[in-house]
Amino acid sequence: MKGIILAAGAGTRLYPVSMPISKVLLPVYDKPMVYYPLSNLMMGGIRDILVITNEEDDPKFRKLLGDGSQFGVHIDYLIQYVPKGISDAFIIAEEWIDGDDVALVLGDNIFCGPEMQSLIRSAIEENEGATVFGYRVDDPERFGVVEFDADMNAISIEEKPKKPKSNYAVVGLYFYDGKACGLAKTLVPSDRGELEITDLNIKYMEEGRLKVKLLGDDVRWLDAGTFDSLLEAGNFIKDVQTRTVKNVGCPEEIALKNGFVTKEEVIERISKFKDNSYQIYVKGICGIDTLKTEQSKNGIL
Repeated sequence: MKGIILAAGAGTRLYPVSMPISKVLLPVYDKPMVYYPLSNLMMGGIRDILVITNEEDDPKFRKLLGDGSQFGVHIDYLIQYVPKGISDAFIIAEEWIDGDDVALVLGDNIFCGPEMQSLIRSAIEENEGATVFGYRVDDPERFGVVEFDADMNAISIEEKPKKPKSNYAVVGLYFYDGKACGLAKTLVPSDRGELEITDLNIKYMEEGRLKVKLLGDDVRWLDAGTFDSLLEAGNFIKDVQTRTVKNVGCPEEIALKNGFVTKEEVIERISKFKDNSYQIYVKGICGIDTLKTEQSKNGIL
């Protein structure tokens, strides 16, 4: 399976802070926002990754992520010149996808929880059409909302309904088979002129090939596209990392666990930067005791 990070939005809900830089490159505590969706794809073992961004921000993503080799993955880039909606990503990337199964994650969506890796891997392994995640929210009218029958089978999905039929929002992490590009081409733009991801999911549902997995209480989902949610996300990540002494959304750590890179490769790269909490953490997972190293340099040891 291949993976797409959609990061082409103008970030109008975050003006003026998003004027000089893509919102997906803004910091969420100790790392750029794009590290979180990148980490989710890598958790699933996905190594062929495409970043779709806008023309202005494309060079900035390339500077940050390069070709992905530092994380043991391969990253390509394409541009969405006109904002035409999430499903437009499959039309833009049709040649790159080349008929493969594909996962798409929105650049401003953050997922955190001990079960995320197993959830992502099971979605990849069990997908027979389309697999999406549902998350219980208090304000479902802001999202695509899924309705279930008595057996918890999805029977309807509505985009930002005035009268939601459930409290379950479809979140920004989707898994599709090789038919996604062809189905995306059949979609009709919505009233706001976009090819809605909800409409693509409805296509799969009508074919009886849509699976909705519900995220439980041990998973936190954050849509970091507003001032409040961006601050909330940063505070949440800081709190989790302080309490657990584990980093959230660290591509180097995931690459090491998956065998994408060696410790030596990670150390060589991370050592080029000045010490901060992120660098110290990465050195720590590589087996380097930063405190002892500094003491040795200063002649204490």
